[in-house]
Amino acid sequence: MTATQPEQAQQALKRIYLISGLGADERLFERLKWEGYEPVHIHWEKPQRQESIEDYAKRLAGQITTPCPTIVGLSFGGIIAIEIAKQIDVESVIVISSAKTSLEIPTYFKLFRWFPIYRWFPFKQVLWALYWVLYWFFGVSKPEDRQLLKAVLMDTDIDFLRWAMERVVMWNNSVVPERLYHVHGMGDRIFPLRWAKPDLRINQGGHLMVWNQAEELSTSLAKILAQHQQPEKPTPLLVTE
Repeated sequence: MTATQPEQAQQALKRIYLISGLGADERLFERLKWEGYEPVHIHWEKPQRQESIEDYAKRLAGQITTPCPTIVGLSFGGIIAIEIAKQIDVESVIVISSAKTSLEIPTYFKLFRWFPIYRWFPFKQVLWALYWVLYWFFGVSKPEDRQLLKAVLMDTDIDFLRWAMERVVMWNNSVVPERLYHVHGMGDRIFPLRWAKPDLRINQGGHLMVWNQAEELSTSLAKILAQHQQPEKPTPLLVTE
């Protein structure tokens, strides 16, 4: 049986693997456009007690079926993408609103190493009272953006959240994979730009620019993906929409 044209086109698409933010699902990537690519979402799995970030990344890498893949990671997903890239061969890694090494983790995050209040903090109960603070931190102002953020936070498993926060706080990475691209918003309040050294900066981009500045970000990502055939990593870009 001969494949139809739509089926042939689908078969020709190259897979790109997406890892969302802290406990979030693929909803945050809905507005991005991946021309010429088939987006495949890597789904969070329940971490084992005291599981290291390296072992967890190895488990998630089992969802990747493409040799030498391209991986895109958002926020905590970017950290996981880097840990995966340290274990398998990848074509490239794109981290968005994230950090490449422990030096790019804000200093105040590291205070939780000595004061790990996240271990017993009543997140769900407090979220209802502090949503307006989270809206500011995540850089969302439109009602539909706030509604999405609220839904994502309420759907996040608390045990996973506590485990992931500890892994971010304790992350001690100094290895930056080759052909890694770091895209960061100049208005990010979770991982402020003053600690980051991105390859590409999005003017006025907040931590959730993947959602509320999806059009601009899609254009920028397309430029990065188009340069994959170059033998060397391209010169850093500056986007000033």
